[in-house]
Formats: sequence, structure tokens, C-alpha cells
Amino acid sequence: MAINKNNILNLFYIFLTIHLIVWTAIPTLTNNNLPLDTIEALAWGSNLDWGFNKHPPMSAFLVEIFYQIFGAQDWAYYLLSQICVIISFFVVFKLAEEFFENKVFCLLSVLLLEGIYFYNFTTPEFNVNVCLMPFWTLTVLYLWKGFKDNRIIDWFLVGLFAGFGFLSKYLFIYLALGMDIFLVYMIYKRKLDFKCMLSLIPFLIVLLPHLIWLTENNYITINYGLDRTGTGDQNFLNHIIHPLIFLGKQIGILMFFFLMFLFLNNKLKTKFNFKDDKLLFLLSINIIPIALVFLTSMIMGVKIRTMWMTPFYLFFGVLLIYIFQSQINLNKLKGFTIAFIILFIFSPFAYAYVSITQTDKRTDYSGKEEAKKAREFYSNQNKIIGDLSFVKGNEWLAGNLSYHLDGRPKWIYNSSNIFLCNKNLECIKYK
Repeated sequence: MAINKNNILNLFYIFLTIHLIVWTAIPTLTNNNLPLDTIEALAWGSNLDWGFNKHPPMSAFLVEIFYQIFGAQDWAYYLLSQICVIISFFVVFKLAEEFFENKVFCLLSVLLLEGIYFYNFTTPEFNVNVCLMPFWTLTVLYLWKGFKDNRIIDWFLVGLFAGFGFLSKYLFIYLALGMDIFLVYMIYKRKLDFKCMLSLIPFLIVLLPHLIWLTENNYITINYGLDRTGTGDQNFLNHIIHPLIFLGKQIGILMFFFLMFLFLNNKLKTKFNFKDDKLLFLLSINIIPIALVFLTSMIMGVKIRTMWMTPFYLFFGVLLIYIFQSQINLNKLKGFTIAFIILFIFSPFAYAYVSITQTDKRTDYSGKEEAKKAREFYSNQNKIIGDLSFVKGNEWLAGNLSYHLDGRPKWIYNSSNIFLCNKNLECIKYK
């Protein structure tokens, strides 16, 4: 089969379709219960607000849309996760088209991402990291379009998607800083005017309700994020150990990605032209955010959890291929193709194996059975009158009850026990 534009596009869409189907079906068939973070988002979605104790509201908004359509169907939330993934892959491809005339390079920019387990093995768990991915990629795409064409619509979309990104997870700030550094430099070089500032209007409009919620709730979400980094447990060694651990983990995460790239180019020799706007852009949205995370860990001595880096590597394939494109021999794709196919097949099988053989996971929890017990318990009580309308408790236990119970009682946070309540919030202790 001759390689042409249409063939490449067909291969790309086949890849997206297979990825979507496989990574929706495998967890559906092998997991007994939805993962923790997905249940957590569903709990928030049952009682929507402009923020929650752990995260901003976007993940809750998205799962609630799916719940209203599909109800308590586990496969729907695995599907939601994969929709986020393939949208991200599609946008990466579209950005690659802005940088490469050869569509094979565009395809390779996406296929390389299968070497990063963030984009396959961990994706069944819909959470704020997966939720952030499409908004991260869309912001970058329209940032480039805005820089290239300087159209108001593109700058509007930059602000809109950036706002959605912040509503997904505050870690988006690192991409925003990388983008800002690029924009300031281009304004300094007089390659861009201040029209880009128009992006602030939709950004602030989108973010305003959440900012109001934050002030009214004592910045609880920010405080939670800081606590997760270990800011309260500081000593001098943390400023050395934590950034080194972070660096080591990132090397491990990218190992298969780089090995796959070596099948395309094992020389890794190039000259950096820092007058190249495309190169500067790719460095700004790839390297600067990671460097800033590393500096945060080093300066503050804080832990950076591995999964937080999920969206940071989405454009790494575009970056590497752009830097080394002159050395990539497309006539020698056999090794890369074999490596990709092996990894593409191995990852879902590995997930299925772990899911089936390990029996101490959150996804082994008997959520449906526990909901039946809770319903029976509530029905046998004479102390309160009325339908079960609320469940009080933590996101996992009470969240599972909210998700699995008929009528979907709303979840309310409680740090200690589980309570079942009527519409007047008259409650009885369940656990």
C-alpha cells in the first residue's frame, strides 16, 4: 500500500478507534467497581458546586453529563476517559500538521505516546489528570494558531480552553507559565502584538465563579493541594531528595517512549536554532513546564506525585520529531512498527492481568452489593420517614452508595461515619 495523505489519516483514525474500544472494554470486563477517583468525581457530580474539597469542578461536570445520559453504567465512565484521551491525540495530530508537511511525522508524533503509560495503562481511571488532557492540548493548539494568524477567535479560544484547564486542575498553571514566557518573548521580539491579551477576557469569565467559591470556602482546594505535596513536613534534605526522586521517576516514565524513538533515529545529533519560532514554541510548552515543576520541588522541598505529570508529555512526540526530523529515515520504520504493535497489544493485556489476578484493589470493591445492604438497612428503620435522599461520608464509601443506589441520593462529605438521610437531612448512622 502506497503511503499517501489519505492512507495516513485512515491509519490514524483506525488507531484512535481501536484505542477507544480496547481501553473502554478491558476495564469494563475486568473491574468489579469503578476506580476511586471516578467514584469521587461521581460523588461530587451528584451535588454539583463550583469547587470541592480536593479539586475544582470540571471533572464533576463531565461525569455528571454522562450520568444524566447513561446512569450507573460503569462502561460509560471508562468511555468518558478514553474520549478525553483520543481528543487529546487528535489535537496533538492537528498541531503536528502545523509543524510537518509529511503526514507520517504527524502520525508518529501520536503513536510515540503509546510508550508513555499515562496514555494507556492509567487512563481507565477518569480523574482530574485525564480530564485536564483535552483542555491542555486545545489550549496549546490555539495558542500556536493565535501566534501564527493573530486572529481574535483563536485568542478567544486560548482563554476559553485555558479557563477549562484551570477548572480541571490547578497544575495547569505550569503550562500557562510556559505559554506566557513564549508570548512575552514574542512581544519583545515584535513578532506579536498585544491582541493576545484578549484571551484574558474568556479566561476570567470562565474562572470567576470558581474564584468566588474559593474565597467563600477558605481556599480549601488550594490548601488540600499544598498538603498533598508535604509542605508541612520540611527539612533541608527535602530540597535535594524530592526533586531527584521526581527526576528519576520521569526518566522511568519516558523510558519506553525514548526506546521507541530510537527505532526512528539512533544518532540523536542536531543543531538547535533558537531563532526558529516553532522550536521556541515547542520548548516553551514541553520543557519549560517540566523545568518549573522541578524548580518548585527544589525550592519548596515538596513532593511531586507521579500522576500529576499526566498531561505534560502530550507534545513530546512532536518536539522530538521536529528536532530530529532531518535524521528520521521513513524507509526504516519496521523496527518502530514492531515495537509499537507489541506495546499496543501488551498494555491492555497487562492491565487485564493485574485487574484479574490482584484482589486487593479499589476496583475489587463490591459497590453494588453494599448499596443493596444499605437500601435494606434504611428500609428497616423506623426512626426516620421519607425516601433516601442523601448519603453522608467520604468520597469512596458514601460515593459508591450514591452511585449505585436507585434514585441516586446526593453525596455530602463527612470525614468519619456513613449516614443515610431523608430529604430533611434527618439521618441514621449506617457505618
